[in-house]
Amino acid sequence: MGQAGMAEAAVRYLRSAGAAPVDAMPRPELRCVREDERAPVAPAEFRRVLGSFASGVAVVTSPAAEGEDGPAGFACQSFAALSLDPPLVAFMVGRTSTTWPRIARAGVFCVNVLAAHQGELCRGFAVSGADKFAGVAFDAAPASGSPRLADTLAWIDCTIHAVHTGGDHLIVVGRVDALGAADEDRAPLLFHKGRFV
Repeated sequence: MGQAGMAEAAVRYLRSAGAAPVDAMPRPELRCVREDERAPVAPAEFRRVLGSFASGVAVVTSPAAEGEDGPAGFACQSFAALSLDPPLVAFMVGRTSTTWPRIARAGVFCVNVLAAHQGELCRGFAVSGADKFAGVAFDAAPASGSPRLADTLAWIDCTIHAVHTGGDHLIVVGRVDALGAADEDRAPLLFHKGRFV
């Protein structure tokens, strides 16, 4: 049952229980901007304004899938908690990412929340085509075997639960299988207006 079906079922229940009449809200029509149309917001302005929102920085990793040479990973600033029950998290990844297909094939991932001193580590995972794990200390996360990077603030070990489209990105939902945080209180690595702060 989709979102519209669930809304209709809720309305039917409320009416049968004698509640005041309620009408389901229509879902807005979503579509891409055609090439012959002007985008509602210029991409540069979109990036500039949304850059005002400071975000934490993480590295999403996965073990080598069958036939892969080694583990996969990429720097990510679009990570969030999604649900407490069941425990779900989400991250967004560009559709053109060359790392995402490797994570998808593995079916599991670990989110490594970076500390303030790990800017260089983040930069290493932001490049394409290099051996991102060269010289990087890590062990295996307990549930998935994904690389759990050393000295991070926290790690969240997940199984891919769902993937949704979101414009030029994919929204990846992970079911949390295990997690942990550093004992000491340290500052996080933050990204704000195009730079680490």
